[in-house]
Amino acid sequence: MSIAQGQSFGSQATPEDARLTYSSPAGLTGDEIVARMLERNRLRSEQLRRYSAVRTYEIRNSEGKLAAQAVVRVDYQAPDKKTFNKTSEKGSGIVRHLVFDRLIQSEGETSSGREHRNSAITTANYTFALSGEDDIGPYHCFVLEAAPRSKEKYLFEGKIWIDAQDFAIVKIAGHPAKKPSFWINRADFVRQYQRIDGFWLPFRDETSVEVKIYGRRVFTVDHQQYVINSANPLQAETGDMSDED
Repeated sequence: MSIAQGQSFGSQATPEDARLTYSSPAGLTGDEIVARMLERNRLRSEQLRRYSAVRTYEIRNSEGKLAAQAVVRVDYQAPDKKTFNKTSEKGSGIVRHLVFDRLIQSEGETSSGREHRNSAITTANYTFALSGEDDIGPYHCFVLEAAPRSKEKYLFEGKIWIDAQDFAIVKIAGHPAKKPSFWINRADFVRQYQRIDGFWLPFRDETSVEVKIYGRRVFTVDHQQYVINSANPLQAETGDMSDED
């Protein structure tokens, strides 16, 4: 997937000026775009009954050497149940336990209930400012600046790319609103989504972490081999990369 560079919205304007003055051709505000996204997500979620996928979790050092890997089958059952089954593991057992196992546990906690509400991309958790438009692969997107309303551990600060036709999240880039731990100086992430049978599902996550003493580590999750069972398959469109969460 190719990711296009951001467009310029006026040669005399600074990035700060562009963020404050940009308005979409449709006249939509950031909050209105998010409202449309949430409604489309609700409609898609009503049709998505279950799916399975295979994830590959990996951590590598700054030279690209593999420190740990786990392959996990994920099964989703509407409305919010996820089960995880490891099919293979290699590398550091400590890293797999402290990173992979805790990440899976955290995802299970945020898939429903209070944690889900606290982590959702909504106006209750974030303020949104429309900063421009951009192309990611075949998808033309609105670009929103997202600022968390509180320093909750599941929230982030960064940008969201929302497909201008489907009003689905194509990409998120940013860093956690709250420092993950004493040992981590900085963590930056990029999450990309893909469109499959009309549904938007995770494609790839990449997080770059600066760890005290150990230096930079790159953590990736690749989402593949989706099998979807929906109540009424949505009309698919041309193209194969982009969300739902």
